[in-house]
Amino acid sequence: MDSKIQEPSRKEIWKMFDQISSTYDCVNRVMTLGLDQHWRKTMCRFLPQGDRLKLLDCATGTGDQIIAVMEQSDRFSQAVGIDLAENMVAIGVQKIAKKPYASSVDMKVASALEIPFPDNTFDCVTISFGIRNVTDVILALKEFLRVLKPKGRLLILEGTVPRNPFIKAFHLFYLRHFLPRIGGLISRKQSAYRYLNETIETFPNGERFLQLMQTAGFCDPCAHPLTGGITTVYQGEKGDG
Repeated sequence: MDSKIQEPSRKEIWKMFDQISSTYDCVNRVMTLGLDQHWRKTMCRFLPQGDRLKLLDCATGTGDQIIAVMEQSDRFSQAVGIDLAENMVAIGVQKIAKKPYASSVDMKVASALEIPFPDNTFDCVTISFGIRNVTDVILALKEFLRVLKPKGRLLILEGTVPRNPFIKAFHLFYLRHFLPRIGGLISRKQSAYRYLNETIETFPNGERFLQLMQTAGFCDPCAHPLTGGITTVYQGEKGDG
């Protein structure tokens, strides 16, 4: 890790996402060459088994992960998305309203650090490209655990730093030099995309993050690296007690 990269503040970061909400989906498609959609669909391979399941998607943004789940699996009868960025949620509401499963999805403005649902409510909690933005990772993980039913599953999709030296060097060069320019050109908010690359580089990766999941109380956490490790799906289970 480059010692010059300083960990940025996450305080009220939802305000930044509201500012880039109108171009957020477009920038994601361009800067990942559409891979963001592929990664969200791939995460659906790790969804729990069962029927008429309930899903909570945290840091839902414009609802892309809920859309991926509802279109990749017929096992979910209800889905809820929460996010603090009101403009992002509003866009998500518009997108999902056009879907055949719209009546089964609810979008709310709420925090992952204070989830407005009782204990043991959901069969699966997902969060994609959002865990690195919370101000208290352990508190968020404990909230996910609280609202999961016994034997429920947490799935976290997040940008990571590859272990392969060649892929790592190429990826970091892209994150530091191309991503802020591409994102800034489309959104006119280059600082937002500098923030994204800084959080990817400074956020705990791999075993370090799995240890955080264990500390929060998840059983048998494991990691599924995707695309050479530039993203990872972290999986954890709630005990049956």
